[in-house]
Amino acid sequence: MTTEHPMTEHPSIARFRTEHANRGGTGNIVILPDSVHTAALAAQALGCEVGAIANSLLFDAGGAPVLILTSGAHRVDTALVAERIGVGSLKRAKPEFVREHTGQVIGGVSPIAHPAPVPTYLDPWLRRYDVVWAAAGHPAAVFSTTYDELVALTGATPVDVE
Repeated sequence: MTTEHPMTEHPSIARFRTEHANRGGTGNIVILPDSVHTAALAAQALGCEVGAIANSLLFDAGGAPVLILTSGAHRVDTALVAERIGVGSLKRAKPEFVREHTGQVIGGVSPIAHPAPVPTYLDPWLRRYDVVWAAAGHPAAVFSTTYDELVALTGATPVDVE
């Protein structure tokens, strides 16, 4: 079930909404009144713990995109994760790289609805929460889900990020 959306909905939210429905997503899509730029601000706006926010972080692995969905309570140890997933290195992606590979902007990258599939990894810490919140294609849009549904929606591989 999703919230009502206006006719003027941002195109990346609309793309997310369509992909979410096509993949059988069951959570609510919420458009927050103001853009939330950190997991802490998102948690405050949603009334949940910061750890229940699934940050979608796109990294550059030697020119190839890698998406890591991590709990807002964690920071990704890029050297450790690169080793765990078998890539040479993970570097912070530049805004142009993020837009090219996700069709979205930093702060609003959703786990799905990208122009082409992106290898995705999921922080197992998120299992601790009955409800997890993730970006829905725009910095002001989020959706509710569960750890198991995130795995089903994304095909993500669990990886410890710290």
